[in-house]
Amino acid sequence: MLKSIYRPTIFEIKKFETHFALLSFYPHLPCACYKKNMGTSEELQKNDDEFTNEFIRNRIKMTKFQKILLSAGSSISALLDPRRHDMIACLGETTGEEALMRILRKMKADEEGRRILERKPRINTRTIDIEKLRMMPVNTFGHVYVKFLDDNNITPDSRREVRFMDDPELAYVMTRYRECHDMVHALLDMPTNMLGEVAVKWVEALNNGLPMCYSAAIFGALRLKSKQRKQYLRAYLPWALRNGKNAKFLMTIFWEERWQQDINEMRKELKIEILEV
Repeated sequence: MLKSIYRPTIFEIKKFETHFALLSFYPHLPCACYKKNMGTSEELQKNDDEFTNEFIRNRIKMTKFQKILLSAGSSISALLDPRRHDMIACLGETTGEEALMRILRKMKADEEGRRILERKPRINTRTIDIEKLRMMPVNTFGHVYVKFLDDNNITPDSRREVRFMDDPELAYVMTRYRECHDMVHALLDMPTNMLGEVAVKWVEALNNGLPMCYSAAIFGALRLKSKQRKQYLRAYLPWALRNGKNAKFLMTIFWEERWQQDINEMRKELKIEILEV
C-alpha cells in the first residue's frame, strides 16, 4: 500500500467509469459517449517516435461538450475523494490545454527543453536503472531520487497514460509533467503525505500554471488537520510560494541527464530553497 494520501491505490479509468463521471450528472446522455481512436495507418506511419504512435493508438476521442461534462464529473469526484488520482489526472487532461500550450512554447524556447521534446524520454522502471542510481554517491541527484522513492514506498510506474487529449505534442507535455512529479518532490525534499503534496502542488502551480495544480493545492489544503494547517500557514505555504515564483522553469529540466549532479549544486542552479522546520 503506497503511503501517499494521493496515491494509496493505483486506479485505472475503465469505460464504465468514464460513463459514470458523465452520466451521474447528465443521465440522458447516450452510453456511447466516447470511442477509442486507434489512429489511421497514415497517422501512425508519419510518426517515427514511440510515444506518439502509442498515444495515437490509445487516445480516446471526445467532443468539446463531452470534455466539459467529463471535466465536471472528474472535478467533483476528485473533490469528494482526493485519493482518486485517476480523476485528478482526468481533470488535468480536460482543463489544461492552454497552460500546456504555454509550457510547450517555453520548452521550445529552451535548449534543454527542446532536447526533451525531440527525444521524448519516459520515466519508468523500463527506462531507468533504479539499482544503478541507488549505488550512486549519496550527494547525487540520482541517489536522492531513488531514496525518495524508497522512503515513500512508491514507483515511477504509478503514472497513468494520457488518453483524453487530441494533440500528441501536448499529450507528451502532460505525460512529462506527471512522470517528473516525483523528481520535483525529491528536489524539494518533500514527503508524499498530505502536507507535502499540497506544498509541492503550490510550487508546481506557480511554476507551470496548470489549473489542476492550483485545484489540488487549494482543495487539498482544506483537508488538512488542525495541527497540519498551522504548519502549513506558518511555514509550508510561504516556502512553497517563494519556490514556485523564484525557481527556474522545471519543465525544461532534462532530469535523466543530471543523475550525477550534486544535489546541492542542482538546487542552487534551479533556485530551490529547502524548508527548514
